[in-house]
Amino acid sequence: MTTRIAVIGAGLMGADHAKIVAEDLSGATLQVVCDMDEGRARKVADSLGAADVATDPEGVIARSDVDAVIVASPDFTHAPLSLACIRAGKKVLCEKPLSQSSAECLQVMEAEQAAGEKFVQLGFMRRYDQSYAEMKQALLAGTLGQAIMMHNFHRNVETPATDFTADMAITNSAPHEFDVARFVLGTEYVGISAFAPKGAGGKVGPVFMVVETTAGQLVNIEINNNASYGYDVRAELVGEKAAISLADPVHSRLDIALTSRTHYAPDWRPRYGEAYRRQNRDFLKFVETGLFPEIASSCWDGYAAAVVATAGVAALKAGHRAPVQMIAKPEFYA
Repeated sequence: MTTRIAVIGAGLMGADHAKIVAEDLSGATLQVVCDMDEGRARKVADSLGAADVATDPEGVIARSDVDAVIVASPDFTHAPLSLACIRAGKKVLCEKPLSQSSAECLQVMEAEQAAGEKFVQLGFMRRYDQSYAEMKQALLAGTLGQAIMMHNFHRNVETPATDFTADMAITNSAPHEFDVARFVLGTEYVGISAFAPKGAGGKVGPVFMVVETTAGQLVNIEINNNASYGYDVRAELVGEKAAISLADPVHSRLDIALTSRTHYAPDWRPRYGEAYRRQNRDFLKFVETGLFPEIASSCWDGYAAAVVATAGVAALKAGHRAPVQMIAKPEFYA
């Protein structure tokens, strides 16, 4: 038996997911590539040997020759297409965010709970990155003692779109940090402060956030989408006895003319390629067994990221701390 997977969205993320399905998922078949631009869908499908292309995502979800779905279409489609997958009784790996609206996240959660089982795995792939896994294990093993602070920064070469704003740095970029810090620390958030330093030369400048956890820890997050020099993600978890930092995978170093040089990647794909493959393998197991993966992000995690992001935008605009107010976690997601 093979699991027939449809990928919705044939842009950068969708093409990468389609490639993983076609080349790295034993037991899976790339059945359909769907995109509003049929030519773009066909280009991806033909390069990877997909069985078919389509332009109607809800029609694809309903097809009898599709067993599971990966949603990598624009953000505003994520919640509606996840709901369509729940109605069709098909598991879905949905790229983050589930929605930037916490109310819309709640709608998906309610549909999933009404169905009586989990259908949505959310694409916060950093949980599958080896560096974060070792950071969490060091905390669980007691090596660090009690966690006190977590420092994070996330830098891109340039903003992904000309209309990108400081608010979007919080709602589009920072959710990866919001989620992985919650995952590593095993906690929720109670408050957030956000600041935007000046001097970005007319571009969208950095946003700096301080998030407070329910356990009293502080998590700081720098998002700089116009860092110019390369894609760069770092994190350090500080405990009462020790500290642990991410080790960026660097394959070589050039020593020449009294200098030592390494290279930065232009985007996230070299840094997190293996994390995406691990995530997608877990999704295939989820489809095959019905058992939600132990470390994967659920709709609850999507809701949590949306709530803290909304509070972060409010804090940035108001110039003072904003509370993070979440519903009680449903037993369904415990």
